[in-house]
Amino acid sequence: MTRAKMGRLLAAPFLSLALISSPVPALAGQLVVTLAATGEELARMPVDEGARWSVLWHHSVDGYEVEDIYENAGGTMLLKRSHLPDFGAGLGHIPGRGRQISDGEGGYWIEDIDEPVPGNAYILRPGRAAVNHRLRTEGDEVSLTALAEHQRVRIALEPDAQEPTTAP
Repeated sequence: MTRAKMGRLLAAPFLSLALISSPVPALAGQLVVTLAATGEELARMPVDEGARWSVLWHHSVDGYEVEDIYENAGGTMLLKRSHLPDFGAGLGHIPGRGRQISDGEGGYWIEDIDEPVPGNAYILRPGRAAVNHRLRTEGDEVSLTALAEHQRVRIALEPDAQEPTTAP
């Protein structure tokens, strides 16, 4: 066996190990808000794999802030948890859907919901200015009410357009 061939054989396991341990890029995504009636884009916000974002609003009767927290879980929009400062009209914990724990301030968290959103999108009708539906990511916040008060908007998690796709 030649010295060159022996060197290649010895190097092969190290090359394989380097390829196995190379960092794999996270699945980046975009939250895209469009008018449901026309498809007109209103907002676009980046959300990497594992990143979380919130939809927040003020309860229309009691005025306190409610928050639903979502996550980009491998390209799936997943409802993770909700914060409800009170047991107001239309709010509450549904037994078997997550677990309710106190927030220590008179309200509660619903933890471990872990519910995929069908089709990675849903329709929301932002309320009046006092309700102020908002979408918040780690780096940005946009008022859905300011963009489309009383109109149906579609909030969708879409793959980042720059990600490579593979043929079936």
